[in-house]
Amino acid sequence: MDPCSTAQDVHRCDLCETAIVHSYCDFCHVNLCKPCVVDHISDGYLKHAIVPFKERRSTIIYPKCETHPHKYCKFQCDDCNNIFLCSSCTASKQHKGHNFAEVLEVYKAKKEVLKKDIKELESHISPFYENLTLELDQTLANLDVGYEKLTATMSKQGEQWHREIDIIINKMKTEINEIKVQHRDILKKHLIEIKQVQSAIKQSLLAIREIEKSTEVSSTIKYSSRISEFIKIPPNVQVSLPTFIPKPIDREKLYSLFGQITPLSTVTEDNISLLNQPNTTVRELLDEPEIVATIQTGYEHLCSVIFHKEDRIWTNGRTRDIKCFNIKGSFLHTIQTQSGIFPYDIAVDSDGYLLYSDWKARSVYKYRNRHTEELIRLQEWVPGNLCVTSTGDLLVTMFSVDYTQSKVVCYSGSSEKRTIQFDDEGKPLFSGNSNTKYITENRNHDICVADSAACVVVVVNQDGKLRWRYSGHPSVTKNNLFEPFGITRDSQSHILTADFHNHCIHILDQNGQFLRYFDNCDLEYPSGLFVDNNDSLFVCEHYKGNVKEFQYLK
Repeated sequence: MDPCSTAQDVHRCDLCETAIVHSYCDFCHVNLCKPCVVDHISDGYLKHAIVPFKERRSTIIYPKCETHPHKYCKFQCDDCNNIFLCSSCTASKQHKGHNFAEVLEVYKAKKEVLKKDIKELESHISPFYENLTLELDQTLANLDVGYEKLTATMSKQGEQWHREIDIIINKMKTEINEIKVQHRDILKKHLIEIKQVQSAIKQSLLAIREIEKSTEVSSTIKYSSRISEFIKIPPNVQVSLPTFIPKPIDREKLYSLFGQITPLSTVTEDNISLLNQPNTTVRELLDEPEIVATIQTGYEHLCSVIFHKEDRIWTNGRTRDIKCFNIKGSFLHTIQTQSGIFPYDIAVDSDGYLLYSDWKARSVYKYRNRHTEELIRLQEWVPGNLCVTSTGDLLVTMFSVDYTQSKVVCYSGSSEKRTIQFDDEGKPLFSGNSNTKYITENRNHDICVADSAACVVVVVNQDGKLRWRYSGHPSVTKNNLFEPFGITRDSQSHILTADFHNHCIHILDQNGQFLRYFDNCDLEYPSGLFVDNNDSLFVCEHYKGNVKEFQYLK
């Protein structure tokens, strides 16, 4: 029958095979009509999950508890490598005092990760590799043309010479052909590597889509994102054509003077991660920022906020406690500094571990797997604010013990890479009489420092060369001195800095041009700032102890 001229058949009940389907058993995965629902559940089995047919496969299937097989696991233990637990397990001595997460919340968060990964793969990573492949294919296609021109130039030079140099010409042509083979092999090898990554991306997409469609909790929670692997773009191989340099004819130095073929030049350039390249999606500023949520931290003096993972944030104030909340505002757990003194700042490294600076111990610590380890120890300097860069390095602002000097030091692990302290004229880039130097890295790798004591934002490039300074914007409504108490950046390379005493936020472009004030959201004494990957802005209200979440981009 022609499907275009006949009606499609409706779904039928799997039991009676005649009636139109009405419901669905999410546990047994069968279609049911109204009368058959009663028959299906009449066996007394308690696990049936009858839902409307349109909502089929929507019931969450929890994993069974290994210790209590008759129960299902609806919790995970944060302190035991996120193992699944049933209600009986959570009450056991083994997990006494541990922190638990609801499986349903973790499941939902992972589903959001899946959606983000699919979007990132389809909209950015996959097209990028497609362009790389096209460029390499085009280069290979044009390779013969370039080498033919090179050979023609050489032949023209050879026609002007006498018969006795013919052997030399042939020898040099052979050299050219050998280099051509090397050139082709290098490009083909690179093309194969790119295609292998493409294939892995496609396979990953297929696997993710299967998990996304599935309601199986175990496979979803076991999902491990490969985005960090795919965004590490293979080095860009650039191979330059050799050149032929003709020389005047000299029979006695015939071979050497006929010309010179430069060696095959191969330059490998590290590509910046896709996530760190300038965002091609233009998002405009909203006319009025919208407040999304308010988290009450309980601090009397709230200083910093930083994202931990998908749905959690770390905060610190002027106490020894560093607190963790979920984005809904629920308190999860806390850690305490080694010295018992409040930390200057907190950060999260590229592996998701918490870092904090302890000014009394003159150290930077890492909190990992419920243990605190010393990462950096200083002697004549005191660590201040922290920033983890797009490449995984750590930027630390620090001041001398006598409060006369300040600088920024970049670390790779515990190893110092470079120091940023003076401009090209040998003058200090930052004020030396204060420890309040907030820091962030913009998407173009500029290092941005909010120097509150000097009432200025100082921006240098990644090599430490001064780019520009910003000392506030004239306003008839801002009567207090510009004093930046926090700084961050977003996907548009905007720089946002908190103006503490004027109760507002300044938004600048990457070149230091003032764009607008963020001052109509009832902020009081804003300090620490953070923008997450979705361009949600989190602002600390210093004296109220609130973290406010805003949407300010369209």
